[in-house]
Order: sequence, then C-alpha cells, then structure tokens
Amino acid sequence: MKIKAAFFDRDGTLIEDENYLDDINKIRIIPESLNICKVLQKKGYKLFVVSNQSGIARGFFDQEFVIKTHGYLKKLFLKKNVYFEKFYFCPHHPTRAIKKELLINCDCRKPKPGLLYKAAKDFNIDLKKSLMFGDKLSDIDAGIAAGCKSFYIQDFLNNKLDLKKEFYGK
Repeated sequence: MKIKAAFFDRDGTLIEDENYLDDINKIRIIPESLNICKVLQKKGYKLFVVSNQSGIARGFFDQEFVIKTHGYLKKLFLKKNVYFEKFYFCPHHPTRAIKKELLINCDCRKPKPGLLYKAAKDFNIDLKKSLMFGDKLSDIDAGIAAGCKSFYIQDFLNNKLDLKKEFYGK
C-alpha cells in the first residue's frame, strides 16, 4: 500500500534562510513549520526534506557538510517529536559550478520533480495524496510537477492559510 508524504524545502521553509548555510550554529527552526510538521504527522503523513544545495557546486561547502547538517536537523526535530524519514538534496547547478561533474542541468534540481520522484520510488509514496511546502516558486513548481498539492510556507506564517482548516477541515 502506498503512503502519503509531506515534502518540505529546507532553507526558508523549515529553518531560517541563511543564504548558503555554512555553520550548523546558525540553524534556527521556524516554529510555525514545526507545528505544521506535527499536525501532518498526526494526520498520517510521512515527512521528507527535498532541498537544492547548489552551494556544493559553487564551492561554498562540501557534500559532507550538507549530510552532517541533515543529521543534526533530524536530531533537532526529533527532540521536538518530529521525525523525517529522509533528507534528499541536489548538489548541482546548471550554469555555476567549480567542479565539472556538478555543472549539469539535472532532473533533481527544483523546479524539476526528480527528488520527489526518487523519494516516491524509495518509499512507495502516492504523490497524488502528498503535499509539498516551500518558500520559492521552484518548490511549488516541483510539487505540482510531481502531482502534489503544494503550499507556500509564507501563507501559513502570515495567516493567509489556516492550519486547522487546511488539514483538519475546520
């Protein structure tokens, strides 16, 4: 049986956007996003992170730093009773990269839906019953391209969308 998932962009959606986060000590969870995660877990959604990390291609940090950061985030959210199944990220950039192998127009860089498709394959996810949350049009477009209902996180942060109405039908 297929599961339903909630996909979250990382920077600007789950945590404050530091413009190429390069230090774990700069991480600040967005409290409203934490609440959304808790509500969706209660509703039976499995949680995933899908993130463009072109800072790797640009040489701002390496892949090991991103993996370490995701491990730290997983533990940080777990302390708040939020469990992420897996973190997926794209290290590529189509026009700016210091390493030739990362200078590609890949299918995993949002707005393309490759990361969501990979998660769907890995975890038997029904994308049509799944959700995507992000702070940029590329996040929304990736979710829509994958068949997910997609939301700007700002709509919840600015009270344009009500969490209870959207997910509890109240």
